[in-house]
Amino acid sequence: MKNQKICIIGGSLTGLVTAISLSKFNCDIDIITGNSSKNFKSGRTIAISEDNFHFLNNLNISESLKKEIWVCSKMKLYTEVKSGEFSEIFELNKEDKNKNIFYMLENSKLMKWMMNKIKKTQSISFKNNKEVSSIWASGSLQNVKFDNNISKYNLVIVCSGYNSTLVKNLFNDKIIENSYKEFAITTILQHDSINNNVARQIFLYNAIFALLPISKNKTSIVWSIKNYMKDKNNLFLKKKIKLYASEYIKGIKFISDIEKKDLNFLIRNKYYLDRTLLFGDALHLMHPFVGQSFNMTLRDLRCLEKILEEKINLGLDIGSSDVLSEFSNETKPRNFSFSVVTDLLKNVLSFKVPRNNIFKILNKSNFAKDIIFDVADKGLRF
Repeated sequence: MKNQKICIIGGSLTGLVTAISLSKFNCDIDIITGNSSKNFKSGRTIAISEDNFHFLNNLNISESLKKEIWVCSKMKLYTEVKSGEFSEIFELNKEDKNKNIFYMLENSKLMKWMMNKIKKTQSISFKNNKEVSSIWASGSLQNVKFDNNISKYNLVIVCSGYNSTLVKNLFNDKIIENSYKEFAITTILQHDSINNNVARQIFLYNAIFALLPISKNKTSIVWSIKNYMKDKNNLFLKKKIKLYASEYIKGIKFISDIEKKDLNFLIRNKYYLDRTLLFGDALHLMHPFVGQSFNMTLRDLRCLEKILEEKINLGLDIGSSDVLSEFSNETKPRNFSFSVVTDLLKNVLSFKVPRNNIFKILNKSNFAKDIIFDVADKGLRF
């Protein structure tokens, strides 16, 4: 029997990890990607939950990459009492149960490992620096046109992001979408060596400032700010970052550029159309203060992997509407609920008094902390 074919559009982390995960099946996979060189120069980092880390580990993470993964075993939340002074309001610590809050990794290093693994996987082919111009159904297959070439696939997975022209052209359905009127600043700091295992998040006036350890002497900064600060230059922003971070780390140096990204909230209504499945940020997008966007994608991927494995073992068509409908029905309710709850939480925590009262109550309850950890680790399950 001829192998079924999968086309993955997009060379981001989502596209690459999807290709690696599905490569275990007897399918031929093409990755169509534009210029992805900027992904290797980015100073962004990613937080991976314990449950999802085990999933990635099962994809045979190399020993060299394991050395780059940094464990965060504690998380502390603070509120600003006055300029540059913070008060701790919540702590989550799983060391006594031999669990970790999450694992930190630089995006560029994870991308490099994935690219190297894909190059060694015979069932995956790269179509580099290509742009998909159109997708349409043709009998029992889906046509994908790029650079005047047309290829046919059983299943097309679009991982090109929520704002791509391709996604907008294909899925012009109703969605829940909202701008937070904020942008995120990310950078990496080098500093004096410390026992750097505590992730910290500070609720500032109209901003959230996170320090995420990635080694003994490096910490990633994620700072979400209101849009009225967009005209501030990098020198001003660096001074502010040093002011906030110097409470916890010393000898600070900037070792990556300051990157900026607009923050939006999005929930997609329709997940698939004619053998074409949306994936990653194209399906759900949320505020980074909970660090869950990529973790949600990994949970979706685990679900898709399970469904495709079952269909392939039965000799069924992996791109049929029944298959994609099953994926949508299983993931969409959980993703919708998780996204809405997270958005509501972001809005509530924007107000200082209820935020401080809520976390002070939660901080006294180990049962509540276990629930918070479980939801952050594995998402909603029902």
